[in-house]
Amino acid sequence: MLPTKAYAAPAASVPLAPFSIERREVGAHDVRIDIQFCGVCHSDLHQVRDEWGGSIFPMVPGHEIVGRVTQVGDHVKNFKVGDLAGVGCMVDSCRTCPSCQDDLEQYCETTGFVGTYNGREKETGAPTYGGYSSQIVVDEKFTLKVSDKLDPARVAPLLCAGITTYSPLKQWQVGAGHRVGVMGLGGLGHMAVKLAAALGAEVTVLSTSPGKEADAEALGAHKFVVTKDADQLKSVGNYFDFILNTVSAPLDLGLYVNLLRRDGTMILLGVPPEAPQLHAFALIGGRRRIAGSLIGGIAETQEMLDFCAEHNIMSDIELIDIKDINEAYERMLKGDVKYRFVIDLATLQN
Repeated sequence: MLPTKAYAAPAASVPLAPFSIERREVGAHDVRIDIQFCGVCHSDLHQVRDEWGGSIFPMVPGHEIVGRVTQVGDHVKNFKVGDLAGVGCMVDSCRTCPSCQDDLEQYCETTGFVGTYNGREKETGAPTYGGYSSQIVVDEKFTLKVSDKLDPARVAPLLCAGITTYSPLKQWQVGAGHRVGVMGLGGLGHMAVKLAAALGAEVTVLSTSPGKEADAEALGAHKFVVTKDADQLKSVGNYFDFILNTVSAPLDLGLYVNLLRRDGTMILLGVPPEAPQLHAFALIGGRRRIAGSLIGGIAETQEMLDFCAEHNIMSDIELIDIKDINEAYERMLKGDVKYRFVIDLATLQN
């Protein structure tokens, strides 16, 4: 086993603190990565506080991982020592069900995908530990190539926020001529703006905060609508082909569904604490659709990383020391970050 420094939540009500874990030895198909940076996702906060239920403690969060390969197994074909590599939300799946065979491992129909943390290894049943740690060992099938052309710290959030917004844009073939609304301008929303604009769509940010207009424009948005302003909202009625809803707070879906054109689609990416309510006629009256999307498969995540390298797209981040993670969680709750915290894992060695 490989002794590994980490930060962990001992229990749901206890702050994260230094912790020691053991990684498995590198197997024939494994890649060992010295973690340099790990993004801080809002789902980390939900899970360390057991807000979704089923949390496994002690928990080492983190599924937006970028680092250098330090060892490869004898049968590894696609990575060598020194490569820049990434690990996203998954480290395994059944690999045989129809979804896995279609490179959509996030929808694994047999066992469900194995989360990078707060999951259990298929072989041993041992808990998986994430990227708030000094190193990780991952099967090469679930390891991603990262371009040296990009800042690795700013790449880290692409492994969740990037693919979560890229996947639905590609699934619904969003491009030139489409009008896309982005609800919420946080970690997911700011990536949705960048990616949709790069794909050629007209992008409008839908926000409750007038003060975010300049930021939205800087990120590539073409329009900005303050949703608390009835006149502004009315100006985009029956307007959008697609709305990417990144909001995890309770809200009136009907208000926003009515902004869709006939045959328009709202794609849910955020997870509110309670099931949203919607009158059926909001959909029936315009043959509109509500859909959902969950991260992306490994092949699509690699496609996203390549697309971002080609278009110089990265997340806007605030780099933090690992010792500041608990404070970062509190700031996340207040929306006090533009737009993603990323941990510098060099600080774990101090």
